[in-house]
Amino acid sequence: MYKKLFTSESVGKGHPDKICDQISDGVLDSILKKDPEARVACEVMASNRLIIIGGEITTKTYVDVVKVAWSILKRIGYNESDFTIVSNVNKQSPDINQGVDRTDGQIGAGDQGIMFGYATDETPELMPLAITLAHALVKRAEELRSSHKFKWAKADMKSQVTIDYSDENNVKIDTILMSIQHDENYDENLFKSFIKKEIMLYIAKKYNLNEDFKILINPTGKFTIGGPIGDAGLTGRKIIVDTYGGAARHGGGAFSGKDYTKVDRSGAYAARWVAKNLVAAKVAKKVEIQLSYAIGVVKPISIHINTFNTSKFKDEEILKAIDKFFDLSPSGIINDLNLKQPIYLQTATFGHFGRNDLDLPWEKTNKVDLIKEFFKS
Repeated sequence: MYKKLFTSESVGKGHPDKICDQISDGVLDSILKKDPEARVACEVMASNRLIIIGGEITTKTYVDVVKVAWSILKRIGYNESDFTIVSNVNKQSPDINQGVDRTDGQIGAGDQGIMFGYATDETPELMPLAITLAHALVKRAEELRSSHKFKWAKADMKSQVTIDYSDENNVKIDTILMSIQHDENYDENLFKSFIKKEIMLYIAKKYNLNEDFKILINPTGKFTIGGPIGDAGLTGRKIIVDTYGGAARHGGGAFSGKDYTKVDRSGAYAARWVAKNLVAAKVAKKVEIQLSYAIGVVKPISIHINTFNTSKFKDEEILKAIDKFFDLSPSGIINDLNLKQPIYLQTATFGHFGRNDLDLPWEKTNKVDLIKEFFKS
């Protein structure tokens, strides 16, 4: 019988790309704590035992970016003999800055681009099920590892979840795959048994899902060489992990290391905020929103909405509600979501959306009552 399957993946704190994301956002937070008006675009590359911190930063304060990097690496489990860290940070181009900090006091978009926001009533987090489970698996594994309850485990890990949608009334897990780095000397059977029982089955039960799914654990046989020593890492290379696991479109711009004037980040956060409030208000069961911006321009160039035939309201009515209740100019987004705070490092792992474990402003459903009232009239 034909199966209707969909798959998403997530990665842990020790994955090389995620190490780079964490350093980039760690630098951003460290600067914003002292200078909320700073302009930051911090990029990191890690390869073997070399980490390079680059990008453009304009600030009135000073932050030792190498020290920030070490604080993150040590929490993951590395020490100062593991890497050489090089800083090659420059100032923001004045050509870009003149479009952002406008003479009329407004903030213009820090770049052109398209951003997508998405929400679905598929889970309590209003997120797609596959990416929600994938994040939950690596988060659970990391919690057990950090508390020393997960013997032999190291920080580099991945999960992948395949959902069977063949019966819309009985959605099931089809397959769970986990690859988790481990010590050289370990008991393979005990290690895999722990992953199955304490991570895979634990998460399946937590979400009231089936336990008879197919299981794959470290399918290559062993996984002892991990992090940047095993594979190169780059800031912003896990944008689908960061967002909706492929269930919705992505504009292509990464988040980590970018300050709030970069609409790649703030625009995507705002689009999620809008989509989530619309779904929470039961305007539609599923909503995807596209925003587009031009560098230096205050208002979005376009707003597009797709409800996938799950709403009884016309798109033009929904767009009127968006226009009435959400200011999607860069200044409006920054002010309404209070984005000058140093809150970004916590988003660099386990996804930027659906994070009920964090107090993220773009996850608040604070417009629901206004939207419901609008659609009553």
